[in-house]
Amino acid sequence: MTDTLRPVDNAVTEASDSPKTLKRSIGVVGGTLLTLSCVTPASTLFVVVPDLFGSLGTATALTIAIGSLLCIAVAFCYSELGTLIPSAGGEYAMVSTMAGRLAGWLVFVLSLLVVMIVPPVIAMGTADYLAPIVHLDPAMTGAGVMLLATLAGLLDLRANAWITGIFLVLEVIAAGLVAVLGFTHSHRGVGSLTSMQVADTGGHTTTVTAMLVVSGLAIALFVTQGFSTAVYLSEELEDPRRNVARTVLATLAISTVIILVPVAAITMGATDIKALTGGDISSMVTAWSNSAVGTFVSLCVALAIINAGIVMVIQNSRVLFASARDKAWPTPVNSALSRLGRFGSPWVATLAVGVPGALLCFVNLDTLYGVTGVSVTGMYLLVAVAALLSRRAHHKHTPAWRMPLWPAMPVLLIVVLGYILTQQETSYLLWTGGITATATLYWAFYLRPRKETHWVVSIPEDAQA
Repeated sequence: MTDTLRPVDNAVTEASDSPKTLKRSIGVVGGTLLTLSCVTPASTLFVVVPDLFGSLGTATALTIAIGSLLCIAVAFCYSELGTLIPSAGGEYAMVSTMAGRLAGWLVFVLSLLVVMIVPPVIAMGTADYLAPIVHLDPAMTGAGVMLLATLAGLLDLRANAWITGIFLVLEVIAAGLVAVLGFTHSHRGVGSLTSMQVADTGGHTTTVTAMLVVSGLAIALFVTQGFSTAVYLSEELEDPRRNVARTVLATLAISTVIILVPVAAITMGATDIKALTGGDISSMVTAWSNSAVGTFVSLCVALAIINAGIVMVIQNSRVLFASARDKAWPTPVNSALSRLGRFGSPWVATLAVGVPGALLCFVNLDTLYGVTGVSVTGMYLLVAVAALLSRRAHHKHTPAWRMPLWPAMPVLLIVVLGYILTQQETSYLLWTGGITATATLYWAFYLRPRKETHWVVSIPEDAQA
């Protein structure tokens, strides 16, 4: 912990090259709309949750509920750190400042894994929900969504807040409709939400073990993971000392309701355990209503996925922009990624996120849900460590939002998240560990020898005042 950064020391970056900053242009409402759109409740419900139904059956709602409770503690950590270190770098800026540059670099790599993998994975689901109207190739459709999201990401952030806000309304309507239909066509009582049953490959009902629920928590944490977007936007939020915490906590609360209530309704409304495990929510909606309603919901989900792509590209480009501003790469790369366009958006960083995302739609991503789950869990663990260190020295007296029950909250998170990691599949741990080890070598042989000029986290001047 000796190689840490203090915000007031950030002037050492490069005297002749003052760090570029983003424009503060949005308040709590705009930030919450953008953050909710990154959680993208409807696309999460229709694209990610079916996989949980396939492995956890009726225990899916319970697993997501437990994950949401853990996320409250995570949100407290993000809120406190995000107001202490309001930077577009998000997790890596917070962790670098509190726990050291190497820890910050590793959390940056984990966040980069998440932000590069998730958008194309979700985008590829668009074709399934356009199927009632037109049959398209999933990879081609996903690539098209990523390119469309990239073009939207080049616009002004305020304009994107309105675009994503409109799409968000449609996906909330779709999620609400699913909840109403599921509850009004219930085939089992509330007790089914804790019955822990799933159908095996032969269609027979089996019991979900507690260890399987713990293993599923990594994906459950990913279900509401987007609430952390607020800290990426903290450099563009007005009055970040107050609005970062408000945006983080409001987003987590709203997204949990939007996702968990329909999951409970689907669990109770599915005709049998086999249908629930199959996870074909569109077919369930059609069976509960008619084809027209099923088509409407599918179109809303398709729009939600496009919406998620736009917001994720916005979020991810800010991460790359901040890493270049903090000199994480060779000089030519830093210069390119830190360029701002006419709308004030980091246009090169936006292209660097969107175009590879389109290409990833043509790659086999079967194991990437597992890698993403491990990455999110590891990232949250490092954020919890940083939160545990957030009240040392001068940080103890810095004006900021402060979490309740500190230090018990981050300590509990560290223990629980560490245990969740031990329950993940070895292959997912090896993939993530191998990437992390490679990143550590880059740190050791390139960044650390240049520590006076590279990977020096900058905090906007108005945030230091």
